[in-house]
Amino acid sequence: METSQKNQPWSGAEVRATIQSYLNMLQQELAGQRYNKTACRQLLFEQLNGVRSFASIEFKHCNISAVMRLLGYPYIKGYQPRSNFQALLLQEVESQLQQYTTLEAVVQFAVTQPAVEFLTPAFDAVQQEPPKRTDKAAESTPHYALRSTSQRDYLAQEARNRSLGLAGEKFVMTFEQWKLEKQGLHRLVNKVEHVALSQGDGLGFDVRSFDSCGKEKLIEVKTTSFAKETPFFVTRNELQVSQRESSRFHLYRLYDFRNRPQLFDLPGAIDTHCQLDAQNFRANF
Repeated sequence: METSQKNQPWSGAEVRATIQSYLNMLQQELAGQRYNKTACRQLLFEQLNGVRSFASIEFKHCNISAVMRLLGYPYIKGYQPRSNFQALLLQEVESQLQQYTTLEAVVQFAVTQPAVEFLTPAFDAVQQEPPKRTDKAAESTPHYALRSTSQRDYLAQEARNRSLGLAGEKFVMTFEQWKLEKQGLHRLVNKVEHVALSQGDGLGFDVRSFDSCGKEKLIEVKTTSFAKETPFFVTRNELQVSQRESSRFHLYRLYDFRNRPQLFDLPGAIDTHCQLDAQNFRANF
């Protein structure tokens, strides 16, 4: 019978074992290798002598996702970040990351590898609901943790991956044309413009399109290969354009791009949807 230690602090040994399990799964996921989360959780449950429930293990994995995101790393899809974590967790994650040299190489490859354009994407299930903004995440993030965010920001490196960004913009171009065709607005299909290519990338948006009423849309595209809540980066110009042109501006966040591309739409001013780090405009949910 399972023994419960609910509300009892996790020991150092428990935390280390849980982080090791998490990093092993993340390494396999980023390398494109199949693994079974349920089997990994069962093995960890046994390593912890059955004193932590499956639910508490899942919650701790979500805490680790929050730490990984804070440190500028991708995190395991399906373990949505939960930011109210203990100080010990951050310290142990940082310590173990220094030992996972293979993981470092896998992450580096994942954020810098070129992206291949989707030639015949299926668009019916592409658009999803955006994450909900919550200021609790910012309030519960330990202040001492902020020193770590600039050490190795792989998410910032991915944001600079021009091949990935361009592939995402072309995907959105095709998606917008598909939507207009589906809505019967055939005359507008050829007017969708990839302005980041035709006019340069200083406009504050990447694609000019139209809504179902024929009203112009200014779309900024942010693409990631990682999970839905992965932070993204916006420039001061993009923020200002989103505020000035709030009735026309849309930020499309394209995620899980290399596997099963999906996106959500943030219409209007970016800062109404996201918490923005005023120093580098890293946007979190």
